Amino acid sequence: MSRIPALRTPPIGFAHRGARAHAPENTLEAFRLAQRLGATGLESDVWLTADGEAVLDHDGVFGSLLRVRRRPRIADVTRAELPAHIPTVAELYDACGTDLELSLDVKDPAAGRRAVEVARDAGGDAVARLWLCHHDHDLMTSWRDIDERVRLVDSTRLGRIKEGPERRAATLADRGIDAINLPHGDWTGGLTTLFHRFDRYAFGWDAQFDYIIRELVDMGIDGVFSDHVDVMMDCLGGPPLSEAAAEV
Repeated sequence: MSRIPALRTPPIGFAHRGARAHAPENTLEAFRLAQRLGATGLESDVWLTADGEAVLDHDGVFGSLLRVRRRPRIADVTRAELPAHIPTVAELYDACGTDLELSLDVKDPAAGRRAVEVARDAGGDAVARLWLCHHDHDLMTSWRDIDERVRLVDSTRLGRIKEGPERRAATLADRGIDAINLPHGDWTGGLTTLFHRFDRYAFGWDAQFDYIIRELVDMGIDGVFSDHVDVMMDCLGGPPLSEAAAEV
């Protein structure tokens, strides 16, 4: 298989929830470890606390299921009431710097604006390297009111694109949404080529095995999300899958 050109070479290697295959997910320990393993991007989910802090957590609730029947929601408590292992976006920038790509899945719609403000306060290229993921195009484009440099990502699945991929690609281009993020199994070389024709980046998530990551790269993918940072980074700069197989 010959490799389809990507818009971004090499693709961004996003460490999903930090290096979660190697350390507790969404902790500063996991994010720092991902950097040491060579990740060129970090990924997490962002929520807003009751006192307006943007924090990184997957579920938006905390507390042990074994100890409490009803787990408190992040939106209902202040930053000071959260467990120490849940970091703020500001703490992530303090720990890891701004010289990296940061993808945030905006689980709480109110957190998007705050994430842009925090990135702007962090300085450097933080805003221009911040990728905010959501499915609501109107909501996403409103975040550009804060800083036009922020990157926007349509996070969806192929089966949810009722109007068809070409119409979706045209809409993203028209709205200024930079990328589309689909699960790895949805991507084909023809699909990446389609979105590239509209100058939209193609991101693939849940890429956990080396052969999957190499397939995505050969399809012309621009960003990969994986729990296994060491495997991912070994694959992103490697030869096409056919050549890699021949070397085994």
